[in-house]
Amino acid sequence: MASKKKEGDLKTPKGRFKFEFLLFRKDRIKKVYSKLKKIKISKNMGWCDDPESPSYNRLVKFPFQKSAEKLFLKKRNYDLILVINFNRKPVIKNRGSAIFLHLIDKRFSPTKGCVAIKKKDFIKILPLITKKTKLFIY
Repeated sequence: MASKKKEGDLKTPKGRFKFEFLLFRKDRIKKVYSKLKKIKISKNMGWCDDPESPSYNRLVKFPFQKSAEKLFLKKRNYDLILVINFNRKPVIKNRGSAIFLHLIDKRFSPTKGCVAIKKKDFIKILPLITKKTKLFIY
């Protein structure tokens, strides 16, 4: 998801990025092989998408006073999430938030700024990704 803009303004950022860490659903993904830091997604986890919050574009826990996207979903898109270092250090208000590499849904629906791939492909590339791996988006 990107920041709170009109739907037509939401887009995937262009550039070269790195991956920061992996978020995953332990109840759905039993074995995860990654060289990055791994964080289990719990029912109270979210990602702040409110540009007025000091937690903007950061991992948060519910209950949360500002707007945040839930990460523990019924659908499987967020069973595996690689956090991309877009607008992270420093975080700039209204630049965009929650830009991830995650799983695509069965209908191949467009994302709101993220990059999404098939689960089998995600699992195949995950062990190869390090802190130095670069993601090129054009």
